[in-house]
Amino acid sequence: MKNQQMIQNKEPSKSLETATLGGGCFWCLEAVYQQIRGVLAVESGYAGGSVLQPTYEQVCSGTTGHAEVVRLSFDPALISYRELLEIFFTIHDPTTLNRQGNDVGTQYRSVIYFHDETQRQMAQQVIAAMAAVWDAPLVTELSPVPVFYRAEAYHQNYYRQHPQQGYCTFVVAPKVAKARQVFANKMIS
Repeated sequence: MKNQQMIQNKEPSKSLETATLGGGCFWCLEAVYQQIRGVLAVESGYAGGSVLQPTYEQVCSGTTGHAEVVRLSFDPALISYRELLEIFFTIHDPTTLNRQGNDVGTQYRSVIYFHDETQRQMAQQVIAAMAAVWDAPLVTELSPVPVFYRAEAYHQNYYRQHPQQGYCTFVVAPKVAKARQVFANKMIS
């Protein structure tokens, strides 16, 4: 924690930016991005649906249209939006429509919600670059950011609080390990 505070206090930029991404269960994305240097806050939530203030149970029913997402607050002086997207495309499978492993449903879709035109253009560039990396066509949705609904409190910091829980052990931990291996220079020590 001491290293994280030192890194985050190291000449932060005057303005933070926001990224909103969905790539399967939000616990996975949250666990990885909480360990990335320059990401100052990560919130799990829901976006892209038609129901106001949806609950987890409603979203899991697949009838609200929401995706499980994370909203990141990041310092662009420490990590770029492009780097966040490169991590995103490494820790989930952007070629499976409405599914990540055994998690199936529209709430688990691969989606980038852009906050401005610069993010939209960067996302298009990264999607084009990643299309050459994957063996199957990418199905990642690219849309303007809709209303974000923060998930229930018990979903926040889930992996940190429950690292031995079965899903965390078998699904989340391997994604964290992969991120640590591929992006070691971007991780908080």
